Amino acid sequence: MKITFNSPLILSFSFICIVIYIFTGYLGLFQSSFILTPNFNSSRFLDYFKLLSHTLGHDSIDHLIGNLSFILLIGPVIEKQYGAKLLLIMMLTTALLTAILHLLFFDSGLLGASGIVFMLIILTSMVNIKNKEIPITFILIVIIFIGKEVIGSFNTDNISHTSHIIGGVVGAVFGFALAGKKARKNTNAKDILTGL
Repeated sequence: MKITFNSPLILSFSFICIVIYIFTGYLGLFQSSFILTPNFNSSRFLDYFKLLSHTLGHDSIDHLIGNLSFILLIGPVIEKQYGAKLLLIMMLTTALLTAILHLLFFDSGLLGASGIVFMLIILTSMVNIKNKEIPITFILIVIIFIGKEVIGSFNTDNISHTSHIIGGVVGAVFGFALAGKKARKNTNAKDILTGL
């Protein structure tokens, strides 16, 4: 038996999150580069970078481990199903939409990969979906996970329930759009999206 790098994108993303937490959490360096703040300045390059980089930062070791546990458990299934390129597009879409909507409607900071986690959770429930079918697992996952976040959005806590919901919606949109399609390792993600 040998150890294999079975999920390059998911493993790379996870390692990057760990390294960034070491710098931001333990060494106290570059913290502002991985927190999306409400005072977005269109003339600053760093603010554009943070539209995506906020998913790499975490505010505690529990936050990091909680997200990576789901990402490492579920992510390889999705990466195998759709390929790394298409999954990267999904992750970037989730990060960008979450950031934009957060800036439009909230005046607090945002960091963490929770939106991506919820995207993966919803996508996993739709892995074997076929055209014009809605799996019961998808319905139950939406009720359990997204329903919990909708209820939680009325609480005053430090959790971005909205980013969880957005991630779930992005996962559902991609899941239905790609129903019945499976990306091979050498398939170009652009070709798959063009064929939708």
